[in-house]
Amino acid sequence: MEKKKLIPHAFRLTLPVMFGYLVMGCAFGIIIHTKGYNFIWAFVISLTCYSGSMQFVLADLLGAAAPLPSVALMTLAVQIRHVFYGLSLVDDYKKCGKKKYLMMQQLTDETYSLQCSLTVPDGMDEGRLRFAVSMFDHLYWMAGCTLGAVAGALIPFDFEGADFAMTALFVVIFVEQWRSFGTHVPALIGAGSAVVCLLIFGADGFIFPALSAATLALLALRPVLSKKTKEGDENA
Repeated sequence: MEKKKLIPHAFRLTLPVMFGYLVMGCAFGIIIHTKGYNFIWAFVISLTCYSGSMQFVLADLLGAAAPLPSVALMTLAVQIRHVFYGLSLVDDYKKCGKKKYLMMQQLTDETYSLQCSLTVPDGMDEGRLRFAVSMFDHLYWMAGCTLGAVAGALIPFDFEGADFAMTALFVVIFVEQWRSFGTHVPALIGAGSAVVCLLIFGADGFIFPALSAATLALLALRPVLSKKTKEGDENA
């Protein structure tokens, strides 16, 4: 009975991600096709790499036949923000048993947002629900990437502007978190850190300092924020 309720609940939670991932995945699939790689490559890359921003960078690197060390360094630079994401989910992922090792690989920006704001109904296993959310998001992305590569081979597309879907998805998730969280302080800290670091370091170098500053601030304020979040949930 729990499983029958868990899967539909996880699906509903991930619907906003599904729409964004299908569109963005299709854009990636089309791009990888233009680089001379078929849908099998799109499927394997989305299965093993599973990173929206890095996959688009990877498409250019593959097209330019970049050396492996360059690819590795670029991946580290683009994806290092996930180190900070993982710090805040350590306790939550411990509830997922051995499945947490797969979920670590499945951690994306959107999945992280859902995991942070996850609602667990009474009587439902939290670890299984978190795993289902991660799996649904990954499946959406794999489906979008594969379908996009197939469509790119069959139909001529003008995909200019398709990558804006990721920006739109971030906005939707941000608004949902703003409305559902008991306190707006984490969102304000994140936005403030990004703006300040953008002004100081510029568009090419602000991401890492902004994430570092936001993470340190959130860790320092964690006891206070946890208390405010609980109070907000009780008053909701």
